[in-house]
Amino acid sequence: MSDPLPREIRCVLVPVGNQRLLLPNANIAEVITQSTPEPLPGAPAWMLGRIQWRGWRVPLVSFAELAGTEAGDADLSVRVAVLKALGGNPKLPFIAVLTQGFPRLTTLNAELIIPTHDGKPLQPGVRAHVLVRDDVAMIPDLEWIEATLLDLYDDSGVMDTVETVEDGSVDADD
Repeated sequence: MSDPLPREIRCVLVPVGNQRLLLPNANIAEVITQSTPEPLPGAPAWMLGRIQWRGWRVPLVSFAELAGTEAGDADLSVRVAVLKALGGNPKLPFIAVLTQGFPRLTTLNAELIIPTHDGKPLQPGVRAHVLVRDDVAMIPDLEWIEATLLDLYDDSGVMDTVETVEDGSVDADD
């Protein structure tokens, strides 16, 4: 017999620009201080480059730029949320997202998440717009973001090889 689905789920509201992303808490690997990204030639404006994190070179995404929302206060852009990628591709196990401020933990159930879609086409990388208590939030389309990043890597050859670094972890090297 299978276990019933949980009635509540621990989520995180991640501030990006003047919006918030709603993610399951289990999707967040770590929140770190922003470091200067390694630029990637020819990458779109929302792809800020790659950052070093625990032996990995992780793509840093500006979700506000990707979704075309207001950038918010640039002085608050001092954190990065490192997310676990969903596709299982060893070339892209993590994706980093620039944040404005600190993510906020919350416990939600189905009754507390209200869809607010107005029928207009959603922005790239956005799965849904929702109201969570008093907060307007976006649910990101992490599968689309991951697939788009992998396409960028394949087109540019940035991550054509995967090598083991000195500490034994796997790192993409160009």
